[in-house]
Amino acid sequence: MKPVSHGIDRIAVTFDEPGLVANAGLLLIATLVKRLGLEELVDAKVRIPSKLGGFSPGRKVCTLVHAMVAGATHIDHADVLRAGATEAVLSHRVMAPSTLGAFLRAFTFGHVRQLEAVVAEVLRHAWNAMTLPSRLVVDVDSTICEVTGKKKAGAAYGYTKVLGLHPLLATRADTGEVLHARLRKGSANTQRGAKRFVEELVARLRRAGASGTLVMRFDSGFWSKDLLSALERLGVSYTMAVRANTKAIAQVTATIAEEDWVAIAYPEGGEAAVAETTYKGRRLVVRRTRLLGPEATLWPDWRHFAFLTDLTASAVEVDAFHRERAQAELDIRDLKEGAGMKHCPSGSFAANAAWLCCAVLAHNLVRWTQVLGGLHDHDDHRPALARTIRTRFVSLPGRLVNRSGTPMLRAPSHWPWQVPFTRALSNLRALAVAVT
Repeated sequence: MKPVSHGIDRIAVTFDEPGLVANAGLLLIATLVKRLGLEELVDAKVRIPSKLGGFSPGRKVCTLVHAMVAGATHIDHADVLRAGATEAVLSHRVMAPSTLGAFLRAFTFGHVRQLEAVVAEVLRHAWNAMTLPSRLVVDVDSTICEVTGKKKAGAAYGYTKVLGLHPLLATRADTGEVLHARLRKGSANTQRGAKRFVEELVARLRRAGASGTLVMRFDSGFWSKDLLSALERLGVSYTMAVRANTKAIAQVTATIAEEDWVAIAYPEGGEAAVAETTYKGRRLVVRRTRLLGPEATLWPDWRHFAFLTDLTASAVEVDAFHRERAQAELDIRDLKEGAGMKHCPSGSFAANAAWLCCAVLAHNLVRWTQVLGGLHDHDDHRPALARTIRTRFVSLPGRLVNRSGTPMLRAPSHWPWQVPFTRALSNLRALAVAVT
């Protein structure tokens, strides 16, 4: 057997450098946190009794949020912020995991709603610093947060046959921000609480500065008369998928004349067409697809997909617009894998709901850092995923030194993304501090 290199075996390891910062790029996130006034907002709105762990809730929420940005998926992972000089690049004192656990377990339903109000207010502060589009497109969806063990409150088997919790989520189509989130029991039907959720969402967006047109996209799990009526009452445009295999929809689809179908582009080996009709006084757009070639003998019939809408563009254009809602799945995956929601850490339902709010803040801070810091890739109009930002900017190693009385963070030479990092830091520092 060939011996290993003696050079690498001679490297000794010691953990004794107090000036090192493992995730020095948290300086970007912490700068934005300070500009948005997150700690002050939490202190003002979240009122948990001090004897239950509610003293200085702002620094506890900020600790959880910064840990999630750095990749934390468990409460214990917050200890990474206490290593070396990491606390010096943050805007707050870092709290111990045991303190954070007691803090989360003290949450009740009312305290979670207070933290949701913080999320809404931080959204308003962030949007005040950017230009909003005249038409804001929002995707409303649900997901399953899988858990292990049946002792987590609210965990149950839903339609996916997976044990977990079942939150509602609303994401912004152009930036991937999570605009609203609400944790629900795992056995909840997709429609449960959807009407109230949308009403709260619309009010939140209007308060945050979205004064233009609102368009929301839904999958067929949200299809309900009450939700459609609520959207129309609130003046929100929509595309809402329906279950095309129901008897009523199938009968309406069958009345579409063959010459009314318009062919659209489809991957090789298949064909597709779009047409429109009406269903109970609302516009119904239908897309049909089928296979070509040898596989067509196995599935020769058309498959139909339909959605209701009040948009006035052509059926082909509205169909393409509705299919773009698939991007929301990537944003939800980024929330789960990139911002701490891959794991629900507590047995308490309210604690996990508070954890979701912190994950939403962490996810949005990463997106806002890109938008307000100017970190967009030139060939992509959407912000990058959290793991990309973490690799390029957050996990930057550094050493904090004192140079002539000025704290200086010394980063590695030849870092591939040093220019955009420096530019983003300057842009974020130039933002006005939000008034809470």
